[in-house]
Amino acid sequence: MAEAEEDEAMLAELFAHLEELKQEAKRHELEALLSGELDKNDAYLEVHAGSGGTEAQDWAEMLLRMYSRWAEKHKYKLSYVEETEGEVAGLKSATVKISGHNAYGWLKGESGVHRLVRISPFDSNARRHTSFASVNVYPVVDDSIHIDINPADLKMDTYRSSGAGGQHINKTSSAIRVTHLPTGMVVECQDQRSQRENKEQALKVLRSRLLQQKQEAYDQEYNAKRQSQVGSGDRSEKIRTYNQPQDRVTDHRIGFNSTYNGVLMGDLLEDVITALQAADRAQKLE
Repeated sequence: MAEAEEDEAMLAELFAHLEELKQEAKRHELEALLSGELDKNDAYLEVHAGSGGTEAQDWAEMLLRMYSRWAEKHKYKLSYVEETEGEVAGLKSATVKISGHNAYGWLKGESGVHRLVRISPFDSNARRHTSFASVNVYPVVDDSIHIDINPADLKMDTYRSSGAGGQHINKTSSAIRVTHLPTGMVVECQDQRSQRENKEQALKVLRSRLLQQKQEAYDQEYNAKRQSQVGSGDRSEKIRTYNQPQDRVTDHRIGFNSTYNGVLMGDLLEDVITALQAADRAQKLE
């Protein structure tokens, strides 16, 4: 009808709407692949600076900002669980909860070591530096998934959140540090208003980590002869390099390339995550 009436404005609007529908259909097609038991769950995302002091800590903060922008773009809620600032800049570590449908399914492939190559803003000689940070992603588990934790296996410490303790947490004496003695896992929580709430939140994070560990052990055994690299969540694996001088981001698992600024701004991170899902789908079909 628009063509018959030579309504150019209507045609432009229709084609724009059609493109939106195509992108939405593509996303729903990939979401249909997120059929794992926990893919639909919310996610805990941890970022830890590697060795290298200020450089690595600044890189950790850049990564967290990237994921925050991605979450905002998808209308996911992001809340801080723990944040420890660096001495000069950036973050030593941070844990956030990202809430929304399929949050874990989309983000589970982000676990691993992220490598940054850039001209350092902290080097007066403008030399090239390489920094590392690790990202860990765990599903948020609800009460329907039972994970046994023996109270005798837990060591509880309380401390005051102050100084370089993070801008997103309460500066009170209610912070909790929980150590799971059998595994050595340490969980800190500072964002709640009371010691009891922080303890409950810390135990939720611990349960999620233990579930993830159990799932990874099962996957490793099940796929001993042939294991997919996509979304494996191997935390010792260098999964991605962000190269500022070359304006390129490369995911080493699938050889996917995108632009440096586009990914770090959160706009093109979606392309990387989608490519990972598509590669995982192809591997499973094969």
